[in-house]
Amino acid sequence: MAFSWRRNLFVLWVGVFFCSTAYSISIPFIPLFLATELGVTSNLSLWSGFAFGISFLASALIAPYWGSLADKYGRKPMLLRSGFSLAALYFATYFIHDPYLFLLLRIFQGLLAGYVPAAITMVGTGTPEDKAGYALGIMATSGATGGIVGPLVGGIASHLLGNRESFLLSGVVVLVAALIALVFAKETNFNRSGKRSHVRDDLKEAAANRVFITLLVLVGLGTFSVMILEPLITVYVLQLGVKQGEATLQSGIVFSAVGLATLLAAPQWGRIGSRIGFTNVLFIGLLGGGIGNLLQFFVKGYVEFGVLRFIYGLFFAGVYPALNAMIVKVTAPSFRGRAFSLNQSATQLATMLGPMIGGVLGGIIPIRWVFVINGAMLIAAAVLIRRKNLESRAKVAVRAGN
Repeated sequence: MAFSWRRNLFVLWVGVFFCSTAYSISIPFIPLFLATELGVTSNLSLWSGFAFGISFLASALIAPYWGSLADKYGRKPMLLRSGFSLAALYFATYFIHDPYLFLLLRIFQGLLAGYVPAAITMVGTGTPEDKAGYALGIMATSGATGGIVGPLVGGIASHLLGNRESFLLSGVVVLVAALIALVFAKETNFNRSGKRSHVRDDLKEAAANRVFITLLVLVGLGTFSVMILEPLITVYVLQLGVKQGEATLQSGIVFSAVGLATLLAAPQWGRIGSRIGFTNVLFIGLLGGGIGNLLQFFVKGYVEFGVLRFIYGLFFAGVYPALNAMIVKVTAPSFRGRAFSLNQSATQLATMLGPMIGGVLGGIIPIRWVFVINGAMLIAAAVLIRRKNLESRAKVAVRAGN
């Protein structure tokens, strides 16, 4: 059968959906797992922040190495390595009763991660350039759909079975993602005869591409703005009057609101970006996301909070497809695996810092003020984007051979 980028897009979409679902079944409820299963009774926000963040620090440090291997040996082996390893680690978490051992497992989860960026790289390299924005917008909906289904399934599973059992369910789901990659994912015309690059040389090549570095900064900023709230939303839901026995289910619904908005809006932003320019999409997404965060300061109830999270998600859904499409535009195909691995490093570093700083801030100031800080940061980024024409700079970078 002839290679079809549309078929491969569908296969990788399904794989990322299952991988993202596995993550969001159990990870958003780490604060409750620490409190009810591992005996953490004090400094819960701080423990939650470190449990979220330590995995992503490990992933950020190792990602350039995996990217170098991906450009040498292929992206599909990275899918398999990550999927089967994460499944084993989720299963192992079920048997953990010590919070420090839980942190150790979270480190290994970071070191062996990489399913999603490998899938995005396969889409970016295997899709015709004029369809890249559309395809990457579609890929954004896979993670968003997992973000809808996962918290709902996880909330129900935690409510009916227990927080510990949700990790078993995550292991089963990510194992499905690994099997999908093994059987159905295709990588064509990949040359494995070249010499594998050194990480230091990769960093020098990336640093020479100023547009690419700007995009990495924006990726980190966008991810930080999301993750600073990750360990706080469940606690905030409790502060809005939800009973503790219903917290997992109600928090799952709130988490899913942003995912649903992304599912609806991300493909449209991909198409709009191809027409009006991805710089404009970035500006609209960052500005709308910032205003949406500011408005969440004023919420008085759980339903109002969920509605505002959904509206915020409609705007912020345009940020990642635009950034990924521009990374494809400004990097050579032979460097693209390493480019998206560096993109993962920026993402994971921000994902580490966000929960840690969010956990610290949640213990120092009222959580609602964290929304104000977050909103102001996104609006400032939108204003800066407005003053820099990244679209024309990207064209210059392409002509220069970057």
